[in-house]
Amino acid sequence: MKRILSLVAIMLMGISCFAQTTNLPKPNMQRQTLSVMETFQQRKSVREYSKEQLSEQDLSDLLWAACGVNRENGNLTAPTAMNRQEIRLYVVCEKGVSLYDPKTHTLTQVAEGDNRGLVAGSQAFAKEAPISLLMVGDFEKFGSTNPHAQAMVAVDAGIVSQNIDIFCAAAGLATVPRATMDVKALQTLLGLNENQVPLLNNPVGYPKK
Repeated sequence: MKRILSLVAIMLMGISCFAQTTNLPKPNMQRQTLSVMETFQQRKSVREYSKEQLSEQDLSDLLWAACGVNRENGNLTAPTAMNRQEIRLYVVCEKGVSLYDPKTHTLTQVAEGDNRGLVAGSQAFAKEAPISLLMVGDFEKFGSTNPHAQAMVAVDAGIVSQNIDIFCAAAGLATVPRATMDVKALQTLLGLNENQVPLLNNPVGYPKK
């Protein structure tokens, strides 16, 4: 009996560690960045990254800019068709994969280990970025999989990716929007079904010196 209880305790400890939720710092609304016009002047695709890890504040601000809550009614920085908010945003890094929750501004780990190679696919440079932001279209949440829905979900994912691009340009980070990745392997890793589809990703890091 004691052995069984010990095994149960170990399993629960493992589940607790695996499902760890991290509270992010509050987004810095007074952050000093480039102006809108300077940001567009600086926006470019960058495929080389420093090995330095993103600071917690930079990651917090980046995720909020991508699709965080910016109004008391729960609406997001990234608009979605009919306000479905069907784009899931994952952070893929050396230690694991975490799902961003805009409502609580938290990250919850959903997979362990370094899976940046699955996001990089055939383009090895993407694995060198300290993080990749993965956009998954949840067609179940959108409520349809017809051709119009597929187009709109793709548009919504593109808006999140563009928010990432603009923030990175304004804040001095490096990124590039991508569609190359191992979709099937990522669906398996993240426990997604056929209607939850990885659509785009952005590797993000500090510029390589």
